[in-house]
Amino acid sequence: MNTVHRYRRFAIVAFMAMLAGCSSVKPALYTIGTVPGAEHNAAPKVIMLQQIGLQRYLERSQIVRSSENYRLDVMENDWWGEPLGAMLSRVLVSELSQRLPQSIVIGEGGAVSATPDATISLNMQRLDENASGELILEAQASVGFKVRGAPALQSFRFSVPPSAPGIPAEVAAISVAVGQLADGLATMIVSGPTGR
Repeated sequence: MNTVHRYRRFAIVAFMAMLAGCSSVKPALYTIGTVPGAEHNAAPKVIMLQQIGLQRYLERSQIVRSSENYRLDVMENDWWGEPLGAMLSRVLVSELSQRLPQSIVIGEGGAVSATPDATISLNMQRLDENASGELILEAQASVGFKVRGAPALQSFRFSVPPSAPGIPAEVAAISVAVGQLADGLATMIVSGPTGR
């Protein structure tokens, strides 16, 4: 009887230890910050940023550290505070609004709608660190205008070295790169349609 009692006690302790081991650490949540840029005055009145197309490997809660060497380095306990596509859209709408103060910039998924004078389409192809530790942002953009002319098309590639190792510095570098992307999009918009 004494052996059975000891066995039960051991089983209960082992079960409690297993439950304690299964409890997961709460993830750290991050957001991309807005970065101010140069203002432009001659831009269309209403600009719409369409829903951003993300490469599938970026469509996850966890932050992707790198996609180098044929493998994904995904951070288990470092997450985006909101879906990455929605966050990029929110940040770019804010940054474009600052850069184009005479325009109204709206996101496609928002509650406010209007007939746009210019429409931005954006594919985010890469947003992670390379083998050297530099943050790489690669994107393709199209800006279509209500007036005649072919849409403006441009590919972007920005490389930003993080100020330190670790996820906070990577997110800060992502913020800088997204600000550089906003600068490029603002320039495309004020340049107007091609072939006028």
